[in-house]
This record gives sequence, C-alpha cells and structure tokens, in this order.
Amino acid sequence: MDSGRDSRQVGNHLLGPHVVGRRVVVRRLLRGETGPSGGPAMTDVLGTCTAWGGGRCVVVPESGDPVEIALADIVSGKPVPPRPSVRHRVSAAEAESHVAALWPHLVTEPLGGWTLRSDPAPVGRLRRRANSCLAMGDPGLPFADAEHRIRSFYAERDRPVLAQVELGSDVEDAFRAAGWEPLGNGDAHFLLASLARALRSCNAGGRPATVARYHEKGLGQVVVELVEGEVVVARGEATYQRDWLGVHGLEVVPEHRRRGLGTAALAALLDWGAERGATTAWLHVETDNEPAAALYGRLGFARHHTGRYLRPATVRVAGP
Repeated sequence: MDSGRDSRQVGNHLLGPHVVGRRVVVRRLLRGETGPSGGPAMTDVLGTCTAWGGGRCVVVPESGDPVEIALADIVSGKPVPPRPSVRHRVSAAEAESHVAALWPHLVTEPLGGWTLRSDPAPVGRLRRRANSCLAMGDPGLPFADAEHRIRSFYAERDRPVLAQVELGSDVEDAFRAAGWEPLGNGDAHFLLASLARALRSCNAGGRPATVARYHEKGLGQVVVELVEGEVVVARGEATYQRDWLGVHGLEVVPEHRRRGLGTAALAALLDWGAERGATTAWLHVETDNEPAAALYGRLGFARHHTGRYLRPATVRVAGP
C-alpha cells in the first residue's frame, strides 16, 4: 500500500491515520448525485474517526450509524475540538446558581435572569458571592432599570453595591459603559469536573495516613477534617445540590503542606458526594492562584467560565 497516497487522496485536507480516535469533520463527494449549482453533490460528516486505511475511513457521528468514506471521495476535512461535555454546556448563570446552596438562608430576588443575593446574618466578613447581584444572562428589562434595582436592593440592606459578571461578556461591557469598575481582586475561575474522574485522579497516588472526620452541617452540607492523632492537619467543606457537589474552604495547616493533604481532603469530600449520587464537582479558584489551578487541572477540573466583581464606585467591599 502506498501510505502517502492513502493519507492524501483528494483535496487539501488535514486528515490521515493520525486522526483515528479524534473528532473530525469530513466533506465528501456523493457519487452519482448533482448539487444545487449543477456540480457534484457534497455532504459533511461530523463525528469520531475510528478507522483509516485500505482506501477508506470510518466516521461515527454522535447519533446514527458509522459512515464509511472512500478516501478518494474526501474533498476537505480537519480535526475539530471535542464536543464539550454536558456539564460544560450549561450557562454561566446556571453553573453559578449552585453557589446559593452554600448559604441556605440566603435572601434572593430574581431580576429577570439575574439574581439579587444578600446574606441576612453573615458570620465574620461579608462574602461577595452571597452579597452581590449574579448578573449573568438577561435581566429582562432595560439595563438602566436593572442597575437602579441593584443599587436600591443593596442600599435597603446596607450592603456594598456589587455585581458578579462573566468576564468578557456583553453584560460586563454594559456595566463598564455605565461607569462600573472591577474591584481589582477576586476574579475567579469556575472549574468543573466529572466527580468520578476527579476522585480517581485524587486516589492515583494513594492517600496520607490520616483519619477523615465528617461533620454534617445540615441537609446536603458537610465539613471534613483530616486528623493525625488528635491534630487537625487539613479541612474542607462541600455542598450537594441537584447532582452537583460544590467544594470550598480547602485548607492545610501550613507546617503540614506539600504532603498531599489538600488532595486527600478533596478526595474525602468527593467520596462523600459520590455516596449521595453526585456526578459533577465544581469549585472556584482565583485567577492569580496559579499553583492551585494547575493542581485542579491535573485532577481533571476544567474552566467553565471566569467571574469578576464590579462596583459603581469605591465602596465598602465584601470578602470572597
């Protein structure tokens, strides 16, 4: 077999044996058929290439039967990125809506597709996620009216006026055009992972010899502590809601860092979520925390979107 000829039969495409196992789009001739302009008819096939050789390739669409294509009929084609998983197809607003489960007593008010949020009884510093307008999507009314309602809502509660937007979105542009400005800190990636995959990755290197103590705070909420002897060396919290497990507050005692305890605490929380049927894990990591982002990436987490807090002027600001 002439492998060079087998790889490049027709057209100037980027296909060949190297695309087996990858998602591709292939434009091919339909022999014996005429196209709308009177020339040869063509059609596109999008799917995973499962075979290449012997003068043919096989592409399996996401639905339907495998399609066998003669290499001589390929007009053009190329590899394409994998289709995002179902969990990555949700909107930023829907993904961020799971954050409300961290504060069961949160006061919320819909503003079209936006959500006004306020914690009526904060413990310690004000949390931005609990005391800001989740401004992702469509407010369902003119921007000026929506902005006025945001200001009124937080003024009524003696809270700083804050909006959480998706970085680079049209909504952010509208706020910026109205004179709002970033806080200068607190930009955070929203990361998602298959819980099962993340748990396998956490367990791949084994776990430190610690005891995990679970303290359930309420329906769907837990705190885990990793203990050596009677000393707590790491902790974290998780919230379960609608098959999603949110992880937050992961901490390792400074003198016990670099021992894999953070990963072990995360694994303990994922264990807890898996027992309750969670299939998706999520968490926030600030954009300037590159070591943490790299760790989560190795464990199977991927960025869904990035959030940013905006304010209309210099005001008293809540914590993360």
